[in-house]
Amino acid sequence: MLQELLVENYAVVEKARVRFHAGFNLLTGETGSGKSLVIDTLALLFGGRASSDVIRSGADRARVSGIFDAPESLGAFGIEADDGELILEREILSSGKSRAFANGRPVTAAILREIAPLLGDIHGQHDQQRLFEEATQREILDSFGGYDVAALRKVYTDWKAAEAELAGLEARQQERLRLADLWNFQKKELEAAELENGEDARLEGEKRTLGNVTKLSQLAAESYELLYESPESTLSTLKGALKRTEELVRIDPTLEGSLDAMRQTEISLNEVAHGLRGYLDNLESDPNRLEEVENRLALLDKLKRKYGGSIEEMIAFLDDVRTSLTQSLSADDRAQQLTQQVDALKAEYLESAKAVSASRNVAARKLEKKIAAELRPLAMERANFVVAIHESQPSAHGSDRVEFLISPNLGEEPRPMDRVLSGGELSRLALALKCVTNTGPAHRTLVFDEVDAGIGGAVADAVGRRLKQIAAENQVLCVTHLAQIAGFGDHHYVVDKQEAGGRTVATVEELDRGRRIQELGRMLAGQRVTPEALKHAEQLLDA
Repeated sequence: MLQELLVENYAVVEKARVRFHAGFNLLTGETGSGKSLVIDTLALLFGGRASSDVIRSGADRARVSGIFDAPESLGAFGIEADDGELILEREILSSGKSRAFANGRPVTAAILREIAPLLGDIHGQHDQQRLFEEATQREILDSFGGYDVAALRKVYTDWKAAEAELAGLEARQQERLRLADLWNFQKKELEAAELENGEDARLEGEKRTLGNVTKLSQLAAESYELLYESPESTLSTLKGALKRTEELVRIDPTLEGSLDAMRQTEISLNEVAHGLRGYLDNLESDPNRLEEVENRLALLDKLKRKYGGSIEEMIAFLDDVRTSLTQSLSADDRAQQLTQQVDALKAEYLESAKAVSASRNVAARKLEKKIAAELRPLAMERANFVVAIHESQPSAHGSDRVEFLISPNLGEEPRPMDRVLSGGELSRLALALKCVTNTGPAHRTLVFDEVDAGIGGAVADAVGRRLKQIAAENQVLCVTHLAQIAGFGDHHYVVDKQEAGGRTVATVEELDRGRRIQELGRMLAGQRVTPEALKHAEQLLDA
């Protein structure tokens, strides 16, 4: 139950604090006084969309807060009750952003929307227009029936996803077969080449060697002769120097280090000379090998132009081709799996949809009886309300199309509501549906805005009585223009606009009995309240 509502800098409301009570709470006022502002601000606390357009001119933010009796399941949202109370706040900034709090803890608007059904429900003229929509009618029936179509929706989603994947595989089958032929050719060509990392660099070096045998032989021979064979070779000269240094060391041992270095140099030069000799012995012209190397390099260059700029890239390309072939081969297996999956999911869906259809038919008959009972005290006792269930194409909601039909008068064939109902009849039917499908916990705040549209006289009296009955178990907030309805209220508030400091300010005030009679008189007679109107107003309250 809503205990208190605080509104600051919202539209024409500078600051208003309103305490509400259990039972039937009425909101009245002149047209354009801002009665619906109370409803709009409460909708914000229930997670409705926030807009910076509602911020009062000259203010940088608007703030709405409400104190509710804390519902028992509040802990499921991670929110602790504060002495049995739940304080919801919504702050709207001029930047367009908004912030929400629950007992001082920051929460999202989504959390507010999840908490809202535990606190109350708002029914306005927009909800009445939505009654014409097929989806709304189906949702009402499903909510009334109390069965959950979430499992059916999941099966349908899985079924259609598997169908879409299978259709994609089948559509790409021809392209996949064409590519498989190409991948097989590429795989064979690359595997036949027996690629090795670094082979091209090694072959380039061998090619340079084979192409320059004569020059290499000449250079190696000259180097060998200068180093070892000629009488004036480096080694011959070194040996002469070595003998003289040995004689020096015998006289002056301080040159022992130099002698050791010369001996080590002699060993190194001998090794180099023997290496050159071996190189010369092995160096020979081999035209056949040169041709082989050149052919191999030509093949590698050809493959590089097709599959990558290096052997490493070609090996990676070969790995990709093998992977693609594996996936192509597995696509047929996947298609077979999907075919079986589609058949299984379709069968499961049809079975579930059949069960939902059966439940809907049972719920439809019950709803028809309950609506008929609700319409009788609302001066529509001769109306015939029918819930028609037609077979339709499978969807996430089942294979049914739900349609509400009504015949307001005896002897007429039931027809779609938007074709036969007047505005007043629609308001009463909407009220009846709201009463029947109100499956939430008791002592919630039920808000009715424009429930009196298009009605008057005895019908308004019937609507007022029904709202009074609802208020016995729930707190009711009702915006009305009709004195016949307002007379049933337990508590009466008037919304008014006044001028202060050159600004328009809206106020909300609870009325005592005397002022309530004055307000009812105004609602009955208009601006010129006559004694007769006041007497009639007093009679409405006493009745």
